Order: sequence, then C-alpha cells, then structure tokens
Amino acid sequence: MTFGRESFAALIPHRGRMCLLERVLAYDDDGILCAASSHRAADHPLAAAGRLDSAVGLEYAAQAAAIHGGLLAQRDGAVARPGFLAGARDLRLFRERLDDLPGELVIRAERLLASSDSLLYGFRLDCGALPVCTGRLSVFFVPCDCRRDGGGGSIPGSAPTPRCGGG
Repeated sequence: MTFGRESFAALIPHRGRMCLLERVLAYDDDGILCAASSHRAADHPLAAAGRLDSAVGLEYAAQAAAIHGGLLAQRDGAVARPGFLAGARDLRLFRERLDDLPGELVIRAERLLASSDSLLYGFRLDCGALPVCTGRLSVFFVPCDCRRDGGGGSIPGSAPTPRCGGG
C-alpha cells in the first residue's frame, strides 16, 4: 500500500520543502508508517548553521500524525479537522544530528488516545537499525464555533466549510 507525496500532500498544511515526508508505507486505524530522505538535503528548511538537530524528528513525527488523521478522515468521506502540535513528552534523542544519517528515515506514529478536542501519538524514528528518537506528541484541534460565524466560514453568515466539525 505504499504511496507517495502526491497522494497525501493535500491532506496537510505543509508545502514545498516543509513537507518533509516522502512516502506512506502503511497505515491503519491505529497508526502510520512513513519514510523520508529529506533529512539529508543541504538546504533543509529546519537546518541551522548547516546542521539538522535530531530534535527535528518531532516535526517528522507530527507530520506523520497529521497525514494519519487526514487519511482516516478521507477514508471516511470527511475532511480532517485542523490542529496544531501542542506539546511533546518523553522525547528521547539517540543521535545528535539527522543530516549525517546515511539512510532513509522510517517514521512510525501510533495513536494512543483520541478525544473530541485532542489526540495523543507515540512515535519512533529509525534509520536502518539505528534508533533516532522516540516520544509522544499532543495535537489540539482548532476550535470552530459554527453557531457564531454562520457555519464555519470566516465571513458572518457564510456557508459551512468542510473543516467545520461543529466543535
């Protein structure tokens, strides 16, 4: 079931070089497995002073979680609610840098909890047999008050938007 960026790019807000993941290797209701080699790009958008710190693995994991939510919503004939990375816990970095890893990154994100206003994912990044980082990330959904703005649009009285989940 492997598919490339063109199949999932519209599901997340990241564009151009900020869309860090290249392939979805597999997904199901509980999680997603993705791959990327963008960590080796000399012009990586998150590199500083020519280095890509391993803490950037959190962004790779957050994008995997966003793609997972988008794919599940798409499968169900819906549009994923917009959300934002709210925090990280238990972040463990096993490497100092990502840009010096020779192989492809494999990103695994598993949905641990889901509520009406947030999600919790556990994640792991590996490069071959080398563990890169692990942790948990929280996603909070952007609130939508459909009663206030007439249906989720930005103009009072506008038509409902597909992103408006009513809560």
